[in-house]
Amino acid sequence: MKVLVTGAKGFVGKNLVAELYKSGTHEVYEFDIDTPIEKLDDYCKDCEFVYNLAGVNRPEKTEEFMEGNFGFATTLVDTIKKYSNTCPVMDSSSIQAALENPYGISKKAGEDMLFAYGLETGAPVYIYRFPNLFGKWCRPNYNSAVATFCHNIANDLPITVNDRSTLMHLAYIDDVVKELMQALDRHPHVNSDGYCFVPTVYDVTLGQIVDLLYSFKESRKNLMVPDMTEDSFAKKLYATYLSYLPENAFSYPLKMNIDERGSFTEILKSADRGQVSVNISKPGITKGNHWHNTKNEKFVVVSGEALIRFRKHGCDETIEYRVSGNKLEVVDIPTGYTHSITNVGDTDLVTLMWCNECFNPGKPDTIYEEVDLNGKA
Repeated sequence: MKVLVTGAKGFVGKNLVAELYKSGTHEVYEFDIDTPIEKLDDYCKDCEFVYNLAGVNRPEKTEEFMEGNFGFATTLVDTIKKYSNTCPVMDSSSIQAALENPYGISKKAGEDMLFAYGLETGAPVYIYRFPNLFGKWCRPNYNSAVATFCHNIANDLPITVNDRSTLMHLAYIDDVVKELMQALDRHPHVNSDGYCFVPTVYDVTLGQIVDLLYSFKESRKNLMVPDMTEDSFAKKLYATYLSYLPENAFSYPLKMNIDERGSFTEILKSADRGQVSVNISKPGITKGNHWHNTKNEKFVVVSGEALIRFRKHGCDETIEYRVSGNKLEVVDIPTGYTHSITNVGDTDLVTLMWCNECFNPGKPDTIYEEVDLNGKA
C-alpha cells in the first residue's frame, strides 16, 4: 500500500515510519517541513492512506498555531481533493482540542474541517485526540515532561517538578503505533463521539514518574529490575528511560566478590523473581555443601566442566550430574538436598545461577552440610 506520512520526522512519525518499513508491504511517502512542497502533489495523487501527523505546538507567535495546524491540514485536504482521491485520512489531534487555548482552537478547527471533508467526499476520516505521549525518540526540553525528565536524569542533570501531584494522562508510543496500524487496516478504536483513541492510557502523577525514573538510575547500583509485567507502566517507562542514556554510558560495573576459589557476582535482582548471578570457580574447586528449606536455585554451566552432587538431608545416597558448557542444560537445586558444584575441568568453570529470592543476610535459609558423609568434596 502507498502510505503518506506527514510530520514523518517527528516523534510519532519517526516511530510509525519505522513500523511501516518493517512490515515490508508498504511504499512510504515521507513528508516533513523540509520536504519540497511540490512533493505533496506527487504523494496525494496516488497515496492509498494518509497519516497527518504534521503540526505546530510551540510556535514563536500565537498565530502560527492556526497556520501550522488548521492551515496545513487544509492544504493537505485540498491537494487530495484536487486528484479526487478518497483514501482514508488519519489526523493527529489532541485532548487540548476540547480547551479554549490557541493550540486547542487550532486543533479543533482542523478536526471540524476534516469531519466535513469526510461527509462531503465519503472518505474515511480517523481523528485521534491523543493524550500526552512518551517513548523513544521524543525530543526532550520541548513539550514532553517525560522526555525531559528521562533525558535529564539519565544525563545527571537537575529536573524541576512544581507539583508532584499533577496527574498526567499518558500513552506509550508503541501502543500508539499499534493503534495507527489498526487504522491502516480499517479497524481503529472509535468512541461514541466519533473520535478514534488509543485503548491503553496511563494516569500517573509527576511524582510517581520521577520516583520511577530515579529508581531506574539507582538500579545500576542495587541491581533491582522494575516491574516487567505485560503492559505495566514501569516496563514502558524503563524502555523509554534507556533510550536517553548517554552513548558513552551504556555499560556499568558489577561488584565481583573475588577470593582464591574464583568469584561470585550478582547481575540482576527483582522483588518477586529472585536474582541472577555468575559464579566462576578455579579448577579443582568445590563450592556449596549446603541445603535450603524454601530457597531454590537453577544452575547452568556455560563454560567448563562441572560435577554437581546432591544428597537428600537424612539419607545416605549421593546423586551426581556431570554438565559442561558444550551442552547447555538447567540443573534444578531442590529444597532439602545438600548440594555442591566442583570444577572437574582444566579451565575456569562459569556457572549462571538463578535463585528464587534475593539474598537476605537476616534470613539466609542456607544450612551447611557436606554432601559426602565422609567429609570429601
